[in-house]
Amino acid sequence: MRKIIVFTNLTLDGVMQAPGQPDEDRRGGFEHGGWGAPYGAMQSSEAAENLGNFGALLLGRRTYENFYDYWPKQTDSPFTEILNNMPKYVASRTLGEPLPWMNSTLLGDDLPKALAELKNGSGSDIVVMGSGDLIQTLIKHNLIDRYVLLIHPLVLGSGRRLFPDGGEPASIQLVSAKATPNGVVVATYEPV
Repeated sequence: MRKIIVFTNLTLDGVMQAPGQPDEDRRGGFEHGGWGAPYGAMQSSEAAENLGNFGALLLGRRTYENFYDYWPKQTDSPFTEILNNMPKYVASRTLGEPLPWMNSTLLGDDLPKALAELKNGSGSDIVVMGSGDLIQTLIKHNLIDRYVLLIHPLVLGSGRRLFPDGGEPASIQLVSAKATPNGVVVATYEPV
């Protein structure tokens, strides 16, 4: 059985919005975009060792469009070929097929059912990056098997959070925690 793993950057106050680039996501007047880039936590060995047997991406529409806008153009990165060739599953109510990025599949209207089928299928684990709204849906339907949270030593005071006020309750337990050399804590949790 495949696992769905949430792999995301967070600040100490739980903000996950726009860690990579200044203009990545300005919803709500957010002006702190790019906050995670100086830490390079996504490329750390501490983060990589917690991903497990990962071979597919699960993305919400906004994250999918951001990834597609960036990664295929990075011809000098070894990740480009990996991401281009990797299966990508996209949760969206507004996108239509065919999706522009190779090996991308648009999930149907019944997202919980589609994800349950993916989990029960054969293959490698599925990783969710970014995609905060999608994560809320996954929490609601008990579809997350592991959280790998890259917690940065930074408080922003505003922004979209992984666990927003009024969100679904979730009980999780710590599996492991390890700090990177620049102070990011890579904490791995699993549902209780």
